[in-house]
Amino acid sequence: MIRLSNTLVGALNILSLLIGLAAVGTSIYIHVHGGAATDCQKVLQYPLLIGGIFVVIVSTLAIIGSMWRVNVALYMYLFVTFLLILWLVFFTFFALIVTNKKVGRNIYGERNGEYRVNDFSHWLQRYVVNDKNWDEIKSCLMDGHVCHNLALSGGRNNDSLIFKHLSTTQNGCCKPPAYCGYTMKNATYWEVPKTGPPANNSDCTIWNNKQDKLCYDCNSCKGGVLANIRNQWKHLTVFNACVLVLVTTIYVLGCFAIRNNRFESLSNQPRAPNP
Repeated sequence: MIRLSNTLVGALNILSLLIGLAAVGTSIYIHVHGGAATDCQKVLQYPLLIGGIFVVIVSTLAIIGSMWRVNVALYMYLFVTFLLILWLVFFTFFALIVTNKKVGRNIYGERNGEYRVNDFSHWLQRYVVNDKNWDEIKSCLMDGHVCHNLALSGGRNNDSLIFKHLSTTQNGCCKPPAYCGYTMKNATYWEVPKTGPPANNSDCTIWNNKQDKLCYDCNSCKGGVLANIRNQWKHLTVFNACVLVLVTTIYVLGCFAIRNNRFESLSNQPRAPNP
């Protein structure tokens, strides 16, 4: 009789097998419909494929080991699970260090929600603010239409336009920094001051009213994205901690499943006749 631990390991890994197959299917769909896929979606193609295949293989080992009582498969599964636990522990602590090394400071206080690149950890700066990664991020921002429908009309005059609650990314990328002194004509059109933009800050001259330009190349945009990433990683550390507890529980159940398989194998062996 298959014990409860074997059943739980098998059931949980059937679920993960379905998730892995869904990831592989999504990757194949993006590849087949490559012409219709956005650049941001194409970035996910290979991570989904590799991650999906990995989950399918590991889940299959667990199902074979727990449901068909093949201990060799369970040992392989537990070895991979142990490595996964180590990686989750490392990544959780790494994310905490990266996101808390420096607390992002506001340029003009929380009301404007504008950040500087230098207010974040050097690792985040190197990973995000480089030509290759930033081009991909900028493409995703445009594909996601983050700068559309930013304001609500508060009256008859354009000057009475009121911005919705903007994210840090929208604050940095979709309008010129507050210190530039630009005059808002509508949600995405700003007029340069008569005295010209401040010469001591490049963001003020980089700003462009064209929808594919705006402030996507501004340091304020990069700072806003870094602030968003920092906030997401903080939530991710909580999620990782929950996953770590779940994976550790499954690992313990797998150890019990191996023990159950051994007991069943011993009980099924013919006993030597009494002399």
